Amino acid sequence: MCRLSFFAALLIAPVMLSAQQTDTTYAAEIARHREHYKQEFVSESRSPLTEQDTAMLDFFSPDPSWRISARFERTEDAMPFDMPTYSGRSAQYQQYGVLYFDKDGKTYSLQIYQNLRLLTSRKYYDYLFLPFKDITNDESTYGGGRYLDFKQGDISADNWMTIDFNKAYNPWCAYSDGYNCPIPPASNHLELPVNAGEKKYRGDKHH
Repeated sequence: MCRLSFFAALLIAPVMLSAQQTDTTYAAEIARHREHYKQEFVSESRSPLTEQDTAMLDFFSPDPSWRISARFERTEDAMPFDMPTYSGRSAQYQQYGVLYFDKDGKTYSLQIYQNLRLLTSRKYYDYLFLPFKDITNDESTYGGGRYLDFKQGDISADNWMTIDFNKAYNPWCAYSDGYNCPIPPASNHLELPVNAGEKKYRGDKHH
């Protein structure tokens, strides 16, 4: 190896090592998140899954490329509307804003919502809800779409927000009948495969 190549290798090696360490740390973070997610099924009295059932939950491998910065645009004077659910009922929401992000050279947008019933909750008043569909639905992921949760504090002062699709999760309707799961609006149907987050449930659906 010539001297120039040797010094170039010395410069590149720490960068590569740092990237590997970052990926390992991120994978550990997602593993902890998913373990907590499973435990919530066990501790929640209305849960559709037992502790034994959680072994049938399935996920894509953590992929940092699906942790995406999005520009947030607030929706002013949004009117309340009824968001249909898969049970046939509806729930009142209002649009809180729109998120714009780039993936593979294209720009996409997703609307983010507030559940009006939660505005009076001391615990969930700042909760934001992002239901979406993508072209993996009915293939590797649940046909009814998936959800992401945020808080208003996740939006930075300069109106940016991180969407981590590795944390996308299934509605409870993926596991059992009898739940009022919001149907992702047509505006939140992404024309790309989101190969991140929760996959189809591998167990039998309860009826």
